[in-house]
Amino acid sequence: MKSRRQTAILEIIEQQEIDTQEGLAAALAARGMQVTQATVSRDIKELRLTKLPTQSGGYRYAAPQSSDRSISDRLHRMLRESLISVAVSENLIVVRTLSGSANVAAEAMDSLGWPELLGTVAGDNTVLAVIRSAQESPEIERRLRELMR
Repeated sequence: MKSRRQTAILEIIEQQEIDTQEGLAAALAARGMQVTQATVSRDIKELRLTKLPTQSGGYRYAAPQSSDRSISDRLHRMLRESLISVAVSENLIVVRTLSGSANVAAEAMDSLGWPELLGTVAGDNTVLAVIRSAQESPEIERRLRELMR
């Protein structure tokens, strides 16, 4: 239900100029989805929607795309440039980075959106990545090694 609703929100804001939570709730209701303002508010936060100016001088909700994409691209480049080694132990992956780069590397890894990656913990030159299961660790290791190339 939640993912269906959030997908609908993204479709709505792409097709219409919605500028309030109430307007978004009304657009969802028109699609047969009754929601409270609190639910819409949580969805806006989770989807990281922003308000952008319109040509008419008002504002509208928009999905984070271009600015987030450039930040994401920068993080991924920094990750690729700072990786030194990757080692796996069960559902844990230890990633060695250049000194002082682990925080950026961990943030970049978290931003990749890999569902197998539950989270990261960073030191100065080491990132500990927790993988959902030991069976999924080799795939994450492979992806990280690809980034090192």
